[in-house]
Amino acid sequence: MATTSLSMTSREVNGSAMAALLGGGIGAFAMGAVVLLNEAGLFAAPTLYAPAGGVSGRTTLATIVWLMAWAILHNRWKGREIAPGRIGAATLILIAVGVLGTFPPVWALL
Repeated sequence: MATTSLSMTSREVNGSAMAALLGGGIGAFAMGAVVLLNEAGLFAAPTLYAPAGGVSGRTTLATIVWLMAWAILHNRWKGREIAPGRIGAATLILIAVGVLGTFPPVWALL
């Protein structure tokens, strides 16, 4: 029976996971930004599905931004070890700002 042992110098590669985490934060921020721009009258996302109205275009645009951010970050970080503390904090801030941008009381400030 063969046994394998782990080397003490093996490093933990977490770049792909950190890319997914930050990509989600960027996607949430994009959703809030698109909604704010739409409510300010600066950008109107196209309606892609008539019964859903403009929300179909806004969510599709935010999804495209999320997928692009995730793909770019994944390709850059896939073989690296990334410190999760800063990425986690940045993700939480991006999500909070993105969610804030989707609330009607925030639109009134424009």
